[in-house]
Amino acid sequence: MSLVLITLLEELAAGRLRVVDLTQPLTPQTPLLPLPSQWNNTPAFKIWELSRYDDRGPAWYWNGFETGEHTGTHFDAPVHWISGKDLPDNTVDRIPPKKFIGPACVIDMSADAARNPNYLLTPEHLRQWEQEHGRIPAGAWVLLRTDWSKRTDPKDYINLKENGPHTPGFAKESSAFLAEERDVLGVGVETVGTDAGQAATFDPPFPNHYLMHGSGKFGLASLSNLDQLPPTGAIVIAAPLKIVGGSGSPLRVIAITP
Repeated sequence: MSLVLITLLEELAAGRLRVVDLTQPLTPQTPLLPLPSQWNNTPAFKIWELSRYDDRGPAWYWNGFETGEHTGTHFDAPVHWISGKDLPDNTVDRIPPKKFIGPACVIDMSADAARNPNYLLTPEHLRQWEQEHGRIPAGAWVLLRTDWSKRTDPKDYINLKENGPHTPGFAKESSAFLAEERDVLGVGVETVGTDAGQAATFDPPFPNHYLMHGSGKFGLASLSNLDQLPPTGAIVIAAPLKIVGGSGSPLRVIAITP
C-alpha cells in the first residue's frame, strides 16, 4: 500500500480527518422538483418488502424500490440536458470514475438566502471568495451552502408559490464563469435542483443546467451538512449508480475533511 493511502487511513483512525455525510435521507416523503403539469414529473421514491426472515425468504431481509434518476440527493450527468446530449461519455455509466472525486470549494451564502429566498450567486461573490480563499482550482466541486437542507418541512423546502418555487441558486454568469473560466467538475446545492427556483423564467431557462451540462460538467442536488465543511480543504466523493445510459442517479455523497 502506498504511503499516501496508509497516511489517509491513519489520519481517519486517529480522528484527525472526518467523514461527513452530505446526503439527505431517501424516503417516500423525499421532496420532488415540481414541473408544470404538461411535462412528465419524476415518480416519488417507493419501497416495498420482498422478505424479512419469513416464508418469502427464511434467512434474509431485502426490499424492492423504484424512483426517478433525479430524486433526493442525486447526480446530474451532462446528457440530462439538451445542451449536453451530444457530448462524449455523457451518461453516468461512461463518466470516468476519477471525475467523481475532487476538492470542495464551499461558498457560504446562507445569510443571503435567509434574507432572500430567490438570491442568486453572482460572479462578484465568487471573486470575493477567491480573494479570501484562493483561486477555485480546475476539477473542484463548487458547493453552494444555503442551509436550505435545514428546512425539514417539504413545503418549506420546495417553497412553492403561485408562480413556482422560490429557492436560491446561481446567476447565469456565475455558472458560465465556473464552467468555462475555472473548469470545475461541477456544482452542488442544498436545494432540490441545481438551478434557482425561478430559473424556468430565466434566459435561457434553467441556465445552470444548460451551461454546466453543455460544458460536460456535473450537478449534485439536495445536499446537506455543508455547514460542517470548511471553505477549502475537504475532498468530496460523489459516485452515482452505474445505470447504463443513465442521465443521473441517487447517490451517497461523502466528504473527507480535517
